[in-house]
Amino acid sequence: MIKPTKLRRILTTDIPVLLIVLFAMAPFAWMVLTSLTPTATLSASGVSLSPAGWSLDNYIRLIEQTSFLRNMLDSLIIAGGTVVLGLLVAVTAAYAFSRFRFAGRKPLMLQFLLINMFPVVLLILPLFVLMRKFNILDTHFALILANATVAIPFAIWMLTSYIGAIPKSLDEAAMTDGCSRLAALWRVVLPLTMPGIISTGIYIFITAWNEYLYALTLGGRNVRPVTVAIQTLIGEYQIEWGLLAAGAVVGALPATVLFLLVQRRLIGGLTQGAVKG
Repeated sequence: MIKPTKLRRILTTDIPVLLIVLFAMAPFAWMVLTSLTPTATLSASGVSLSPAGWSLDNYIRLIEQTSFLRNMLDSLIIAGGTVVLGLLVAVTAAYAFSRFRFAGRKPLMLQFLLINMFPVVLLILPLFVLMRKFNILDTHFALILANATVAIPFAIWMLTSYIGAIPKSLDEAAMTDGCSRLAALWRVVLPLTMPGIISTGIYIFITAWNEYLYALTLGGRNVRPVTVAIQTLIGEYQIEWGLLAAGAVVGALPATVLFLLVQRRLIGGLTQGAVKG
């Protein structure tokens, strides 16, 4: 094969990729610039592109005049609780589906797939009735359970494929050495599936963090996640775009930072999954 020249590579690969990246990042860059532009400047001349016109006034007002930090804590509790509950159920269920053959296994797996085909709005009314009956509306526990109904089916499908790729002989060898079934799962299977568990945990966290319908319907005055808090920044007759953009930037930071931190652990988890001879 003829090796392409540097100019051809730049024209056919580098420039198109750069344009795609710029197109994808432009809305986020515009949101950050809007959050750094004072309200008076926004109303007079629009977004300021020069650092001389930037200010942290919108962020200061967001923290001092609203309960946004408390809303961030609510979202963190809900997302973290959903990750713990989702992984606890998904790991054990995926291990059972990948290691045992029992009656109704395929219909159950198909049912988990069918659940994700229904829109979330169809589940709001029955969940609202059930949680009102058990008196857990407007609590963190209610939103954790609601988010888990969406996260667990997909997480089971993801982890079943990861665990299914691990040879059963490793479990059998561990149990021959005296481990119980749960000990073999904890000491042998989980370390080898750590990349899949981390990926699934990231998916569950981001899904729960960005969820809006459950937060709006099942939450209230006591529990108000970030997604609902940002919506409350929109007034009836006017919209403070700077304050709204500042809330969006702050609300997106935890999920972004988590992904950047765990990305390194993902690469490390791939090497930790090697079996020593």
